[in-house]
Amino acid sequence: MPSPLFADHSADRPPERETVEALITQARRLRGGLDAVRRESTVDTDLATDPQLRWQRALCDLAVHHLDDLGGHLDQLREGLPPEGTDDRAAEAESPAAPPEPEPHERGALLRRVGSAEWNLLTDEVSWSDELFAIFGRAPADGPLTLDELPSLVHPEDQEGLATMVTDCLVDGRPIDGEFRIVRPDGSPRTVHMVGEPVLDADGSTACMWAVLRDVSELRRSQQAVRETRDSLHRERQIAQTEHRLAVELQEAVLPPWRGSLRFPHGGPVALDLAGRYLPSGTRALIGGDWYDALQLPDGSTLLSVGDLTGHGVTATSGMAMVLGALRGMAVAGHRPGPLMGFLNQLLDTAAQPALGSAVCGRFDPAARTLEWAQAGHPAPLLFRGGTGRTLDPPEGVLLGATSGASYTQHTEQLEPGDLLVLHTDGLVPRRAQGADAAHEGAERLLALAPRFAATRSAQDCVRIVVEEFGTAEREDDACVLIARVGG
Repeated sequence: MPSPLFADHSADRPPERETVEALITQARRLRGGLDAVRRESTVDTDLATDPQLRWQRALCDLAVHHLDDLGGHLDQLREGLPPEGTDDRAAEAESPAAPPEPEPHERGALLRRVGSAEWNLLTDEVSWSDELFAIFGRAPADGPLTLDELPSLVHPEDQEGLATMVTDCLVDGRPIDGEFRIVRPDGSPRTVHMVGEPVLDADGSTACMWAVLRDVSELRRSQQAVRETRDSLHRERQIAQTEHRLAVELQEAVLPPWRGSLRFPHGGPVALDLAGRYLPSGTRALIGGDWYDALQLPDGSTLLSVGDLTGHGVTATSGMAMVLGALRGMAVAGHRPGPLMGFLNQLLDTAAQPALGSAVCGRFDPAARTLEWAQAGHPAPLLFRGGTGRTLDPPEGVLLGATSGASYTQHTEQLEPGDLLVLHTDGLVPRRAQGADAAHEGAERLLALAPRFAATRSAQDCVRIVVEEFGTAEREDDACVLIARVGG
């Protein structure tokens, strides 16, 4: 505490006890509310790698240290006030709105973080409070350290800074306000914040120096944790943004760049009017492995496919690009849909990063107007004819990558001029239903569009209807739709 020689400052009016008690009550209420937030933001062991949760936890810990220190200072301030009646305190303790008093050992720990010292330059006397001995890890029997001895416990890198602060205070009369690290006799490091002022005698010379020293080690550790988690979160966000951009670019490079109807084979006896669309998920950051594709093959037939690879991000889109490239290559080589699915299954089963996928692959023969197709755990195509629609009877086929050596059968469907084929992935509807139920709901809603499809003139018009029906849904996954209309 300041020396009585410190006579050049007028004494301020001490705070009223009621004001201090009100501040203490508010601080405890904030501390109780913060404890509730900390419990809600506790990092679960399964989510410990989430930088957002680590960031929240670190901020809570930092706020706790600030409130604990505030509570300790207010307790010290109250102890220094003149005693009054206990009626107000008793009424406060009985108030249901007031949080419980801190435990005695907790309050004592808070108070031990702050100590005081006075170095008398005229008598060479040094006075330390008991709390300051505890901060420095020094037994009171060993006595306090003089200003010349103090650097012996200060970290070597901080000794020059402390010497500058003390010199400026004693010689130039500047207040002290700074931090330094100490190494206690047991080897444990601590960080101390010191504030103080010179005490002047009647001649204006420095008679002594007093200081209040606060152990801020836990606070600085919490601040460091906040900085580290903030930097970690920033890095994670940068990585996520980069991966999202790469996933989008890869997806756009692989999926057909159609902006309108596409007709081929050119000059053939039968033309397919084709249109497709990719529908992103409700969370646009989740780029999945869905695809749609159409490719004219060397023999004049047309390859139609849609599929979905599990996962999101660059891993899913790069896997989708690999599968789609393999599918195109094997189709150009002349493989039929059933065997082709078997090769894709083997590819995913032996890949460096195993994944699961579903797909439909069809080969349309324009001369015979037949669709030869196979599926791997995927919703079957829908056939619309004469204003009604139905689901094609699916051949046998399990998910790609699920079973080694799986075999896939294929079916052949006879088509007629004006028929409409709709191939889609199972992410069209919100995931209120799961698995087969979600796929069934999507198919039923598509089949209900049959009258509207019948009134259209092109496949692109049909895609617009699908987008109107499903495009605004809050899907948890992305989706694709491919529509082919058989020409005359």
